[in-house]
Amino acid sequence: MYATPNHTTPTLATRFAPSTRVLRSDQPLREDQMRHAAPSIFAEGKHASRSERYTYIPTIDVLRGLRREGFEPFMVAQGASRVEGKAAFTKHMIRMRHHRDTSGQVQTRPEVNEIILINSHDGAGSYQMLAGMFRFVCSNGLVVGEVVEDLRIPHRGDVQNEVIEGAFRVLDEFEAVDEHTEAMKALQLQPPEEIAFATAALALRFGERAIEDEGGHSPAPVTAAQLIEARRPEDLGHSLWTTFQRVQENALRGGQLGRSALGRRVHTRPVGSIDRSVSLNRALWMLAEEMRTLKA
Repeated sequence: MYATPNHTTPTLATRFAPSTRVLRSDQPLREDQMRHAAPSIFAEGKHASRSERYTYIPTIDVLRGLRREGFEPFMVAQGASRVEGKAAFTKHMIRMRHHRDTSGQVQTRPEVNEIILINSHDGAGSYQMLAGMFRFVCSNGLVVGEVVEDLRIPHRGDVQNEVIEGAFRVLDEFEAVDEHTEAMKALQLQPPEEIAFATAALALRFGERAIEDEGGHSPAPVTAAQLIEARRPEDLGHSLWTTFQRVQENALRGGQLGRSALGRRVHTRPVGSIDRSVSLNRALWMLAEEMRTLKA
């Protein structure tokens, strides 16, 4: 855990592998805390490989503009880079909440809406904005699937204002996200349907070859039944939402006991990169949406 003043208690999250630095807090993060966990947010210039057309605005300047509009960061993450000299410019992620959308939610709801901002200064991609959700009981950081369209803003022109405008566009779509969430909570699954959901998730996490054969054997280190195991009493139940939460946490966080292809006892690893975490998170949400549509 990083040393911080006692008015807030940031914690190192376990969502990512050790190569990705992550910091989350139940209070808005200060700049010194973010700099310690994700220094590339404060990059002092673009990477040398970028051309003159690349508009360099450090992510922290964009975040300061977002803060003036009511958005506050509650989680930051920075990926690793194997390319010498790129570590200070590498991909980073910020999960934010807006005061308009969070008033009273901590007390009245088990989850809160979040806006996800992803950027880098090494040419890896544009500014990207996604809809997300944070579940308090298990610290699950979800990424919404196709309910809200993700926005990509290239590094040129008036980047800061375009990002702020994009954040409000995502914020305005959270009513639809809440409707889909409540529909998942209301929908009950039968045990075979839970296994079917987890089997599809197993393929998303470990590849198509990971699906169990008729004899119950799986090239994946864990089984579909293990993916729907609950880690806490609050996750018990047979709704689509609770099933989705258990599968999502087990698939991304890892730590489950299984066996390798050679039969050795292993523990599943957490998902190790920002890109992979986002893509798998979105795919699992879309899988849950597909299940909801089929059941409805």
